Amino acid sequence: MNLENKTILVTGGAGLVGSCLARQLAADNDIRVVDDLSNGVRDSVPDDVTFLEGDLSTRETLEETVTADVDAVFHCAVADKYVNSDDPRTQFDENVDMTHALLERMDAVGVSNVAFTSSSTVYGEAPRPTPEDYAPLEPISAYGAAKLAEESLLSVYAHTRNISVWSFRFANVVGPRFGAGVVPDFVEKLAADPQELTILGNGRQEKSYMHVSDCVDAIEHAIERTADSAGPMRIFNLGTRTTTSVDRIADIVSEEMNLDPTYSYTGGSRGWTGDVPKMQLSIEKLSALGWKPAYSSDEAVRRVASDLAADLETVSPVSNA
Repeated sequence: MNLENKTILVTGGAGLVGSCLARQLAADNDIRVVDDLSNGVRDSVPDDVTFLEGDLSTRETLEETVTADVDAVFHCAVADKYVNSDDPRTQFDENVDMTHALLERMDAVGVSNVAFTSSSTVYGEAPRPTPEDYAPLEPISAYGAAKLAEESLLSVYAHTRNISVWSFRFANVVGPRFGAGVVPDFVEKLAADPQELTILGNGRQEKSYMHVSDCVDAIEHAIERTADSAGPMRIFNLGTRTTTSVDRIADIVSEEMNLDPTYSYTGGSRGWTGDVPKMQLSIEKLSALGWKPAYSSDEAVRRVASDLAADLETVSPVSNA
């Protein structure tokens, strides 16, 4: 699918990935963004797109945003972005219901292309690097279960309603904005207390971290280069070929903030219930289309830590000497 001169709807377009996608796609397309701002930030939405604050679970918002002239939907919206949600049942129900309602509306008005932001959490604790065809898929969090259920719905509509689907299973995506994730968490903790950093788990959790600029480049690259013969349901892993431990992230953040804190640990091999301690995705399928990340996992973490640290004006530097 060529991504030029199209009318594209980005759901969750005030979030980290959605806003970056909207900004990149707006150069060559008419972009519409819908977000209820429960997770997103209004200032993240580019000025040159049409924005609607609305809840995709409502009929009114769906009818206003998913119209017959839309060529593709980039579905980035999540009802609850936290893997360790305090209310996992509601998180599961709301995300699955939202995606089902979106697909029903797309089918009703004839919108036939959708790109979905899925997650590595659908795999659960799988051998590394994990390929797209790994089975069985056994998520260990409600967030992962919701993403897998949403993928299942997308597959049904791809095979029965003539909708072309691209589902992108993300590694940990990091970007230059405070919010969820270990990098902003560490920056915020060290801004509050430059002397000590509390780390969830044992610090030896090790995962792949992908810069958001690489993430949106990979999405656009895959959509534009997927052959029609690939079938209606196209699944791609997005990540890097390298991983970074939580202890290493703490070191990088401390270096970028010019601090030398002591580390304390909550203990255990997981940061929280449902955490997958070790994660690395195979990106061979995407690589075969000619794509590779610009940043390694460590480089992505350092770039974001540097950007976030630069935004802080209240932290007094502490010498590493």
